[in-house]
Amino acid sequence: MPRDTLTTEQIVRTAIELLDEQGLDGLNMRSLGARLGAAATAVYWHVKNKDNLILLAGDHVWDEVELPDPEAAGWRAAATAMATGLHAMLSRHPWLVQAFGSHLFHGPGKARHDDHSLAVYEAAGFTGAEADRAAATVFTFVLGNVLGASAALSLTRRLGRDGADAEALIQDTMARATEVAMDFPRLRTRLDTPPGTDYAAAPEQTFEFGLHALLDGLQARLADLPEPGATSSPHLV
Repeated sequence: MPRDTLTTEQIVRTAIELLDEQGLDGLNMRSLGARLGAAATAVYWHVKNKDNLILLAGDHVWDEVELPDPEAAGWRAAATAMATGLHAMLSRHPWLVQAFGSHLFHGPGKARHDDHSLAVYEAAGFTGAEADRAAATVFTFVLGNVLGASAALSLTRRLGRDGADAEALIQDTMARATEVAMDFPRLRTRLDTPPGTDYAAAPEQTFEFGLHALLDGLQARLADLPEPGATSSPHLV
């Protein structure tokens, strides 16, 4: 594909496909050009380098998160939908979680999401820094929840590139971890409880449970916030 028929949109979408399949280490201009049917030099006419391409791809996927209207749905339903949508997006694109450690993402896609997130918590009754903290707390929870799966996928790919039998190595490690865990009473009970639990596996509905508990806490905090315009009484000594 000649460079004058390529578009930045095509390049970014194809880069996302490669990143989803092969992770950060699997993306390079040569493999991207081959998939596009173009020379790597043609790609450089549209993006500066690999880092710039990752930034463009990373901002693009934020548009996948739906932004419900908190006035129509209620702030809590909107917050739940946004957090669930963010969780699903990060799970589809685990490379983005890894890239947070090496890239500073910005752009209209992320800004759109962040602005709407603040609108949701302002609709709940949080203002100023409190709205920022509420939005950041939920975002951090979602990010932490997908981090394990993202790291596991990255490790599996790295072991595979190194020529190791990644699945066998991970299974052997989990077996050893389970052996150690059996010396600890609470872990032993958890592993012995039918139908049995993989040592590395989180219980079912962990994300839903945690999000519900977190929003419960934010809702309770709203009751402790002063009314808008209210002033605190001076302390009596």
